[in-house]
Amino acid sequence: MNTLVFRVDFQGNLSFRELLKQVRQTTLDAYAHQDLPFERLVEALHPERSLSHHPLFQVMFILQNVPVETLELPGLTLTPLESHHTTVKFDLTVSMRETPSGMVGVWAYNRDLFSKTTIQRMIRHFQCLLAGVLCNPDQSVEQVAILGEEEQQQILEWNCTSQYWSMAESLSQGFEEQVERTPERVAIAYQGNCLTYQELNQRANQVAHYLQQLGIGHEVRVGLCFERSLELFVALWGILKAGGAYVPVDPNYPIERQIFILRDAQVQVLLTQAALQDAFSTQPFKTVCLDQSIIASQTTENLDLKLSPKNLAYIIYTSGSTGEPKGVMVEQAGVLNLFHALKLAIYKDFYEDDPEVNLQVSVNGPLSFDTSVKQIIQLMQGHTLVLIPEEVRLDGEALQRYLMSHPVDVFECTPSQLELLRARGWFEGNLPRMVLLGGEAITEATWRVLMEVEGCRFFNLYGPTECTVDATVCEIGVNSPTPAIGRPLANVKLYILDQQRQPVPIGVPGELWIGGAGVARGYLNRPELTAEKFITLSIGDAPEERLYCTGDLARYRSEGQVEFLGRLDQQVKIRGFRIELGEVKAALEEQAQVREAVVTLWDELPGSKRLIAYVVPTQGEIAIGALRRSLKERLPDYMVPSLFVEMKALPLTSNGKVDLQALPAPNLVQRDLETQFVVPTTSQEILLAGIWREVLGREQIGIHDNFFELGGDSILSIQIVARANQAGLRLTPRQVFQHQTISELVAVAGSIATVVAEQGMVMGEVPLTPIQARFLKNRVNFLITSIRSSSWKCLPNSIQTGYSRLCNPY
Repeated sequence: MNTLVFRVDFQGNLSFRELLKQVRQTTLDAYAHQDLPFERLVEALHPERSLSHHPLFQVMFILQNVPVETLELPGLTLTPLESHHTTVKFDLTVSMRETPSGMVGVWAYNRDLFSKTTIQRMIRHFQCLLAGVLCNPDQSVEQVAILGEEEQQQILEWNCTSQYWSMAESLSQGFEEQVERTPERVAIAYQGNCLTYQELNQRANQVAHYLQQLGIGHEVRVGLCFERSLELFVALWGILKAGGAYVPVDPNYPIERQIFILRDAQVQVLLTQAALQDAFSTQPFKTVCLDQSIIASQTTENLDLKLSPKNLAYIIYTSGSTGEPKGVMVEQAGVLNLFHALKLAIYKDFYEDDPEVNLQVSVNGPLSFDTSVKQIIQLMQGHTLVLIPEEVRLDGEALQRYLMSHPVDVFECTPSQLELLRARGWFEGNLPRMVLLGGEAITEATWRVLMEVEGCRFFNLYGPTECTVDATVCEIGVNSPTPAIGRPLANVKLYILDQQRQPVPIGVPGELWIGGAGVARGYLNRPELTAEKFITLSIGDAPEERLYCTGDLARYRSEGQVEFLGRLDQQVKIRGFRIELGEVKAALEEQAQVREAVVTLWDELPGSKRLIAYVVPTQGEIAIGALRRSLKERLPDYMVPSLFVEMKALPLTSNGKVDLQALPAPNLVQRDLETQFVVPTTSQEILLAGIWREVLGREQIGIHDNFFELGGDSILSIQIVARANQAGLRLTPRQVFQHQTISELVAVAGSIATVVAEQGMVMGEVPLTPIQARFLKNRVNFLITSIRSSSWKCLPNSIQTGYSRLCNPY
């Protein structure tokens, strides 16, 4: 039986009828070449080889539409029986056959890749697909629903997050109510100085009254540019109390970027410090410093101002694909919901023990980074904010010392920053009661480490700025044993959709869409982009709702946890293979000698793309050769980086994320020597190079040349092994697949224990097998007859040598 590979193009939004017609023609065309052996096709196409999967295709579909009848012989009835296999040739094989009662199918799958429940779900999806195309064959295949009612209901139940709570109408109202409860409690502490709740409220009221005199009110945008200080929070709450929306600008940004943000936001007033004021002297907005006497002369009483939850709270600018930052407009309702949702998901255990508990909460990120919002709103619960100095927070050693001398109960940071602390022994000291992680994905290695830490709870929070800071939460070590972003917060909904904006099945990757209370108003002055990213959809039978398209790749796990898989724009293609850079990064960070890593695509030359890995060692230097070999055990060869750049630490942005733009260019770093031609020198290298030259027909072989890239295949690998064994070098075909260069093969040659035993002569009678008996009974004493002629003289010794080699195993 010869295997035929069909290549079908699903593009073009085809209907099932059109697709069926196309597949029929493809099948007929393939039958015209059915005598071409599959092995010849593989040899001609020269695909990447790997032990992890079959070349060319991994899924086989078999349709038996010819009736199989019983065979009646004199005194004998032959009935076909189903064979049961314990191994499979492909990742998945689906066999269908027609019976009088309908279609019957068998699914054979690789248990290393699929669980039984996954296959059962796939079968249900296949049944839904068949029912859908039969019901409406002219419908686009992409529009056919494959989710059954049970699975649809399950996804809807995971989105049953509705919560109702009695809450303030605005952030300023919530803060003022807390001031009434704890006026003398410290609200903010910074480098030995502090403000109580009453002091912060009174000073913020003075700022608010002055801002109202300047015309600041509902929806009016006010700039905020401060070095880290207590005055920063006075100004922020003053803006909110006046009814305005604050627009934070990081003073560490280039001045051109600061001015762009302030002008794009069309701020009427900028609150800042005297040391920063001169940079904005020529701008059209008014600049105000908090130490002006006119502010100190204002009343300290609360303002009598009615605000709506729909009023704007702040505008935070994020990087844009066009090269200019874009402002995200977030309303008060989203921030108020975040406050109550975090209280329910994270802080509730503290309040059960002590409803009036006073937690020391760190403010680590800059105010221009939206994670600061979830710390600021803790002032509505009576906690104390501990502002970490700028010169400390990005220095792992200094931050570790600071946290030891200024202990906090709740610490928030990015996973990259946590790794800096862990590398300096922070986990061995007094940890906070809770660590909130966010801003970037957590590696599997870090996740495993955090699961083993005692005395501290770690929460992984996920959410884009466009959905008010956080949309999901997962407690590490409790909700999931492997990295996950968890479940939606209260009043937040998650949908994982395909390109047709239809829900994908559980376990299938799709684009993550977020709905609910946290969805932002949109992008300031960017109506086209707002319309592109904020879309009103109806999912299933649910009513229409406004959703944000994140651009993140995710999937549902069977228990309802959502797994983050990376950005959709992180998918690259090399030599026809799709590669998720996040997958390569995860494989690197699982290696014992790698603490952190980031992988990028390098276009070295036109038409030549290569992966480059920037790695931070756990300790000492990284053994690149060993690392490469270890990666090849985990990843296909085309996913193993071509270049490795060792670094002491990965550069971070001011937000604590890895700064990809600051990574050194690969042409400034010495290349990996394994990419260059190296002459064989040892006796084993010379021996193998000679065998490769003979088998592959190459004149020059280097010890780092890849066997399959030189034209090798599975058949030629057997010849390589046979000749090497004959020369006294013990190898196996499996080793050739796993170690595809001479240098790697030499390292494992002879490592397999081999028992050498001579088979003695065995005497006695052996009964004939049934096929042998029938063969002799019918006097057909040959299988193939042929005549061979030769124009050259055959020497007896040559013929004897040839037959001897044929008798040996391949």
